[in-house]
Amino acid sequence: MVLDERTTLMTAIVVYFLGKWLNRRFKVLQQFNIPEAVTGGILAASISAFLYYLFSLEITFSLASRDLFLIVFFTTIGLNAKISSLVKGGQSLLLLLILAVMFLVVQNIIGVSVFSFFGMPAISGLLGGSISLSGGHGTAIAWSSEFHEQYAIYGALELALACATFGLIFGGILGGPIAKYLVERHKLKPTVRSAKPLAVGVSYRNAKFASVNIDQFLISIFIILAAIGLGHHLAVLLQHLNFELPLFVCCLFVGIILSNTVPYLFKIRSWPSDSASLSFISDLCLGLFLAMSLMSIQLWTLTSLALPFVVLLVFQVIATMLYATLVVFRVLGKDYDAAVMASGYAGLTLGATPTAIANMTAVTQHYAPSTKAFIVVPLVGAFFIDILNALVISQFVSWLG
Repeated sequence: MVLDERTTLMTAIVVYFLGKWLNRRFKVLQQFNIPEAVTGGILAASISAFLYYLFSLEITFSLASRDLFLIVFFTTIGLNAKISSLVKGGQSLLLLLILAVMFLVVQNIIGVSVFSFFGMPAISGLLGGSISLSGGHGTAIAWSSEFHEQYAIYGALELALACATFGLIFGGILGGPIAKYLVERHKLKPTVRSAKPLAVGVSYRNAKFASVNIDQFLISIFIILAAIGLGHHLAVLLQHLNFELPLFVCCLFVGIILSNTVPYLFKIRSWPSDSASLSFISDLCLGLFLAMSLMSIQLWTLTSLALPFVVLLVFQVIATMLYATLVVFRVLGKDYDAAVMASGYAGLTLGATPTAIANMTAVTQHYAPSTKAFIVVPLVGAFFIDILNALVISQFVSWLG
């Protein structure tokens, strides 16, 4: 069964509200900061798997609009960014980047070690390391063909995608509980209390009272569209210079540039930064993107994993939990911002940048805003980590190939 764009979007909305209802119905989900879209998305994927096993019915979604939601979301993150915040987060950005690169190596060592223990080719362990986990589905697809053609690793694509799928699910589940543990274990308080809206989302306590001004909403839409247009031109320019970046990264940087120049040069008071309208748009796009991503996961592909891959992924999840709580949190300052960034890092290193943002959104909805976290983690995840991951993977391939 193939669902068109309209039906896919309708399904995503139902899935999002289903997750929202479940999180409010079962307080444990809210207490452990499980993102609403993750709750609904996993349930929807489980229902799809049930239909597949019971009736051999495979549901395929049309996901073109999902990419648009991702672009709009990262544009809003850029428009909310302030240079002053970037300067404050500079040290944290560098530290998290160093920690992330170190863990890329750890992930690959775990993959190689587990597969070698089971008598499999050591190089195939990279498919369950930073290729599929920190890299995600895109990196898994890009590298699996080389493993198949150059090293005769048959089924490389299926195995890498299965690991990436597993990581995406657990990346969305673990982040919230990690933040809850750190905040309550260390009795953390927000670094700065602010009456401004959350960077993404509305707190649970204020959800009924959130208001969006129609004028500000339309201004936000206009500026977002302008930023996306400029981001597209930037991406094309970089391609001509033989330097390629994903479109959503270009839009993120354009948003940052616009928000730190235009309002000051032209004295625009109605600029959407820190507005409820921009937070509303961010929340909407992130929720629908994550709902679409998770509800389209084919869980039955996970059953094809052999014992080595199950053991591998268990070790990867345990390593992520320990690294986020014992290393990332402590190195980044052991404060509230560090706890939020640790929850985001768990989603980033197992899933993808949107998963990291969803984790941090759920945490800040439950506790308080964290401006630094919403600047540092997206920049590490959306730009730096992909480039450095490619270098790390290439080095491991040269060692093991």
